[in-house]
Amino acid sequence: MKAEPLLLEVGRKVRARRQQQRQTLKGLAKASGLSERFVSELEAGRANISLLNLQQVAEALTLPLGHFFEAAAVAPSRGVISLLGLRGAGKSSIGQALAGKLGVGFFELDQLVEAAAGMRLPELFAIHGEDYFRGLELQALMKFLESHPRGVLATGGGLVTSPEAYALLLARTETVWLKATPEEHWTRVVKQGDLRPMQNRPHAMAELKRRLKERQPLYAKARRQCVTSSRTVSAVVEELAQSL
Repeated sequence: MKAEPLLLEVGRKVRARRQQQRQTLKGLAKASGLSERFVSELEAGRANISLLNLQQVAEALTLPLGHFFEAAAVAPSRGVISLLGLRGAGKSSIGQALAGKLGVGFFELDQLVEAAAGMRLPELFAIHGEDYFRGLELQALMKFLESHPRGVLATGGGLVTSPEAYALLLARTETVWLKATPEEHWTRVVKQGDLRPMQNRPHAMAELKRRLKERQPLYAKARRQCVTSSRTVSAVVEELAQSL
C-alpha cells in the first residue's frame, strides 16, 4: 500500500525527535503506551495513527501536537478546496455552486462534526464546551481528508483559531478566504433567518467587527483570497473556477 504524504511526514518527525532525544524505539513505545512494532510502523509512515495515540507520542517526545501538522514540511495534496471565513462569508452558497461547476462533492465540516458527535453544535457546545468541539473537529477533518481526495469543504468560522486543524488544512488543501465586510456578514446571516447574532446583544455589531479584525491575520494565511461583498454567487464562482 502506498504511504500517504502526511503519514510519511509524521513518521519522519517522530523519528527525528526520538533520535534527537537519544531514545530507543523501545523507550518511546514504553513512554507513549504503544507497542514497539507500532512505533516502528509509525516512523516508517505505514501506521494510520489515531489522534489520541498521536497525542500520547507527542507528550512522550515533549512536543505540541500541532508540530506534526505544520504546513511547510508536508507534501500537499490540493484536490480539496476549503473555504474560510466568518458566518455570512458565503461559504455554503458559493461552496455548493463551485462544487457543482467543478463536478465534485460539497461538504460542511460542522455537519461532519455533528454526525460524529450525534448532536447539533449548540447542544455540543453547551454540554462539552469548545475544547471538546475542537478535538472532534480535528478528528473529523483528518478522517475527511483520508477518504476524500477531491471536493469542496466549507469550514467553521473559528477553525482558524485551532492551530492543529488549521495547519492540516493549509498543508493538505487549497485554502480560500471568502472576504466580506462586517455589514455584509450581518445582512447575510439575517437573510438566512438566523436572528441569534443580535438577540439581547446591543453591541453585537461591534463584537462582529472585533472578531473579524482579530481573525484577519489568520484568514490571510490562506493561499487565495476572494472578495464576496456586493457580488453575485455566480460571479464569485466563475472567478474561483478560473483561478483554480
